[in-house]
Amino acid sequence: MQIKEHFRSHLLSLQNTICTALEQCDGKAKFKEDIWERPGGGGGKTRVMANGNVFEKAGVNFSQVDGVVTPAMKTQLQLSGHYFYATGVSLVLHPSNPFVPTVHANYRYFELYNQHHQVVDAWFGGGADLTPYYLWEEDARHFHGVLKNTCDEFDSSFYPLFKKECDRYFVNKHRNNECRGIGGIFFDHLRGDEIRSIDFYRLFTQTVAEAFLPAYLPIVHKRQLLSFTKDNKYWQEIRRGRYTEFNLVHDRGTLFGLKTNGRTESILMSLPPTVRFDYAYEPAAGSPEYELQKICEMPRDWV
Repeated sequence: MQIKEHFRSHLLSLQNTICTALEQCDGKAKFKEDIWERPGGGGGKTRVMANGNVFEKAGVNFSQVDGVVTPAMKTQLQLSGHYFYATGVSLVLHPSNPFVPTVHANYRYFELYNQHHQVVDAWFGGGADLTPYYLWEEDARHFHGVLKNTCDEFDSSFYPLFKKECDRYFVNKHRNNECRGIGGIFFDHLRGDEIRSIDFYRLFTQTVAEAFLPAYLPIVHKRQLLSFTKDNKYWQEIRRGRYTEFNLVHDRGTLFGLKTNGRTESILMSLPPTVRFDYAYEPAAGSPEYELQKICEMPRDWV
């Protein structure tokens, strides 16, 4: 079995596993599936759950797209091949309760081909990151700890390297380099070489993907029944505004999807259902909201 077929099969299984676990956690809402085709080649399965007991909006998407590398892709995405193939699972979960963090994860594989359809480049990428609205340090330590332990199974240098990449990537540069949340891990362009095969990185990416649920769901179970106020919800929507800004201005996955004529509804599934963009909003000094904002100003070590 080819690398891309093996990984594609794993991603479809992963989508099913995550959706089943999230439905069980929510206890009310169910995912609706939308199967779509891309005019230029490929397609996907978009699954969205809304207005549940726990999740206000949750999306777990699978895609497999291919086609000609366009001039726009060459310019915007710095791709040099003639044809491309990309497959991945991308998820964003927006809980109703402001004390439950939003989470994002993405696991993907990319191939580039020359004009004779021969593979000239291939790599894996992915990661997961946490965006709390109120912070419990034990939750941050748990999320990062699970990711670190998983990375350590392959190489003890992976977690610090990929955490640093995550802290660098999920940043609103137009907001004085404010972090979107408290990070996680982020990796890209993991290619096989004379030391490690491309299959090593396939196994690594699959194992990290399987660590998502144990990293996130225990936090949800711990916080989902906490009572909250209108002010807590208001703050959640302010921070969701920052999330939206990053996804529309900086996120490479969003840009790739739009530049490759992907399905707009599936690409923008990641956006939260309600947001606020209050002019020059600042939380009260010393408040929990203020402390969360200060934490987002500078990455921290959690494990």
